[in-house]
Amino acid sequence: MPLDATASGLFPIAPTPFTPDGAIDHGSVDTLIARYLAAGATGVTVLGIMGEAPKLEPEEALALAARFIEGFGALPVIVGVSAPGFAAMRALARAVMERGAAGVMIAPPPALRTDEQITGYYRQAVEAIGADIPFVIQDYPLTLSVQMTPKVIRQIVEENPSCVMLKHEDWPGLEKISALRGFQREGTLRPLSILTGNGGLFLDFEMERGADGAMTGYAFPEMLADVVRLQREGRREEAHDLFDAHLPLLRYEQQPGVGLAVRKYVLMRRGFIASDAQRKPGTALTAAARGEVDYLLSRLARHDERARL
Repeated sequence: MPLDATASGLFPIAPTPFTPDGAIDHGSVDTLIARYLAAGATGVTVLGIMGEAPKLEPEEALALAARFIEGFGALPVIVGVSAPGFAAMRALARAVMERGAAGVMIAPPPALRTDEQITGYYRQAVEAIGADIPFVIQDYPLTLSVQMTPKVIRQIVEENPSCVMLKHEDWPGLEKISALRGFQREGTLRPLSILTGNGGLFLDFEMERGADGAMTGYAFPEMLADVVRLQREGRREEAHDLFDAHLPLLRYEQQPGVGLAVRKYVLMRRGFIASDAQRKPGTALTAAARGEVDYLLSRLARHDERARL
């Protein structure tokens, strides 16, 4: 089914599993799908920034997306199609939709600076891929260096009916969520799904501000799904207690430059993937860093049995 503004829950940002020699590990892709589904994922996003999408050949990217689409069955799969030019974006977007994707995610290129440039870019992107494809705005200023105000996001949504979701990754960004939900209450913004990122680092309060769930790749997707569920059920203290237990590892995983290495290392230790290898260029954890992560896992296991390895 096409993605729409009712999407909620947990959409993990899937890493791309590689073998130590840099080939895609298709066996680990299947394991990853199974573990995400067992964790309570309501959808998944592939070929995102943490999925090492720029390192894949076009044929690899399409094959990887198709494998996730098949594995997730009736659940929605969002595919990142951001590209330097619209030709490549259109080709991938049309190809994955033909294979059953629910929608695509589009990040703004870093060169955009003014509000007019940002809104104009999304108008052109929709013209390129087709207004029949549901799309997600990726708002990630810390990495992309593009600042989108709530009013700019509202303009993009209102100008483009195919925009159904915001991947919210501003930092700090709680007030932005409140502003967007405020627009909806006053009737100046149509329904919009808001899923949050940043490794889940602010998920506890983002849910309270009106987020519909998480779209991120923390190495314990079960915790993200649980926090979303507990907040929806009004069990605030339980949600915060669980979140607080994971916070030291969440923080460690958010280090610039090594975050993906930490995430893949923990996923490997948990059996989600066979190897923590990244395709070159990539980073690897030092022995000291691995020891620190192992220590954090041992401490987390006192509060969450899922960390007992």
